[in-house]
Amino acid sequence: MHTDTERCVRAVQSKDARFDGWFFTAVLTTRIYCRPSCPAAPPKPANMTFLPSAAACQQAGFRACKRCRPDTSPGSPEWNARADTVARAVRLIGDGVVDREGVTGLATRLGYSTRQIERQLQAELGAGPLALARAQRAQTARLLIETTEMPMAELAFAAGFSSVRTFNETVRQVFALTPGELRTRAGGPMPCGRVPVPHRAPGALALRLPYRAPLNPDNLFGHLAATAVPGVEEWRDGCYRRTLRLPHGPGVVALSPQPDHIGCRLSLTDLRDLTSAISRCRRLLDLDADPQAVDTQLSADPLLAPLVRRAPGRRVPRTVDAAEFAVRAVLGQQVSTAAARTHAARLVRAHGEQVQDPDGGLTHLFPTPQALAALDPLALALPRSRRATLTTVIDALADGSLSLGVDGDWDRARAQLSALAGFGPWTVEVVAMRALGDPDAFPACDLGVRRAAQRLDLPRTPAALTARAEAWRPWRAYAVQYLWATDEHPINRPPRPPGAL
Repeated sequence: MHTDTERCVRAVQSKDARFDGWFFTAVLTTRIYCRPSCPAAPPKPANMTFLPSAAACQQAGFRACKRCRPDTSPGSPEWNARADTVARAVRLIGDGVVDREGVTGLATRLGYSTRQIERQLQAELGAGPLALARAQRAQTARLLIETTEMPMAELAFAAGFSSVRTFNETVRQVFALTPGELRTRAGGPMPCGRVPVPHRAPGALALRLPYRAPLNPDNLFGHLAATAVPGVEEWRDGCYRRTLRLPHGPGVVALSPQPDHIGCRLSLTDLRDLTSAISRCRRLLDLDADPQAVDTQLSADPLLAPLVRRAPGRRVPRTVDAAEFAVRAVLGQQVSTAAARTHAARLVRAHGEQVQDPDGGLTHLFPTPQALAALDPLALALPRSRRATLTTVIDALADGSLSLGVDGDWDRARAQLSALAGFGPWTVEVVAMRALGDPDAFPACDLGVRRAAQRLDLPRTPAALTARAEAWRPWRAYAVQYLWATDEHPINRPPRPPGAL
C-alpha cells in the first residue's frame, strides 16, 4: 500500500487509524516517522514519504515519533493473510527466530539461502531480516524499560541485544532518547493516555496489545473459555488465562478485552521470551486482522450483512501452539465441547509438564508430541479408530513429517493432514483455520455451520455450501465466526460473572 501515495496522503490527513501498521509516514524535514493516525498536525504532502515497515524507516535514518509511538502500532494484516515466503519469514521474525538462530536459521527453516531471504524481504518491506529483528528488539527494549525496574545491562540481553553498547546505540537512534531518559519519561506524566506502571515481581509484566477497531470479543473469548482445558487454561475474573511453552521456559498469560486494547499480564520464567510471548498472544487473538476489509467483503452478501451489522469485528480464535491444537482437534472429532475438554485434560494430567502459576489455578503445560508419543493407546477412553488417528498425528508431529508451525506452508500442511488416516475435511479445515491461521479456511461440514445454514436459508450440503461461500473468499474463516454466532452455544459469549443478568 505504501506505493499508493495519494491514498496514503488521504489516510494521514484524516488520521485514519485503520491504516496503522499498513504503512508508516516518514517526514523528510524532521526525520521523524509516524503512524497514519498520529495526533500531530499532518506535514505537507511534499514533505512526506511512505515506507512499508518501521524497520525500513529506522534503516533510512528516521526516528520514532514520541507522540504516536509508531513502534507500538498493530502489525500489518498482510502477513496473516498470506502464506508465501515473505509472510512466513515475517511471522518467524516476530516469534524471535532471528534472535535465537540468526539469519541462517531463518533461511534454513524456510528452505532458501540467506541471500534469497534478504532480497525478498528487502523488496517487500524495505529492510532485511536483521533490520526487522533490530526494530523488534528496540520495541521489546522500550517495553521492558517502561514496565520493569530491571538494571539496564540485564534488560539489554533480555531484549535480545548482544551487548549493552549496541542496546544503548539502538535505543538512542530509534527513539532519540537514552534508555535512562525513556525510563524517566515513563515514571512521570504519561503522554498519549498512558499511565504510570507500578512495581511488579520479577518476570511479571503488564502491557497493552493494540488492535484495529472494531473488535468483538464475544466469540473470541467465548470460544477460548468454553474449550479451555483444565490445568492449561481457565477463565477467571473476566480474563482468559493459560500456560505458554516458550523457548527459554514456561510462562503464564492473562488476557482481558478492554474498549481500545487487550490487557495482557505475563509471568515469564525468562524475560528473553517476551517477544515470542507477545507474538503468540497476538496470533491467538487474531489482533493484526483488518476488520474493515473482512466486514466489507462479507457485508456484500445479503444473508451475512445483518450478522455483520449486528456485531462487527469478529476475529478468529486461533492458538499459541499448532501441534497442541492438532491433537485437540482429533480429540474433538464427533464429540461435544465438554467431552473434548475431558479427553484433553486426561492427557494433560498424565503427560503434561507441571508449572508454577503465581496466581494459582493453572498447573501444567500441554504435553509435547514427543511426550505423547509414549502414551498407551489402550489407556485412552476413545473409540479404536480415533485412538489410531490420535497416535498417527502424534507420531507425525513428533518425527517432524508434519509441520504446522508459523513457518508452515498452508497448502503443503493441508496435503499432509489429508494423507493421515482419520483426517477428513472437517479436521483439516479446522486445523487450517485455527492452527495454521488461514483466513480462508472453511469447514463446510461443521455442525454449527450447517445449523446456521439452515437458519439463514443457505445451501445445506457441504458441496453446495462451499460453492455458495466462494463469494466470501478470501475471508471464509471469518464468515464461519458469524455463522457460529447465530447459535446459543457457549462459544459465542464469555462466561458471565456470578449474579450477572
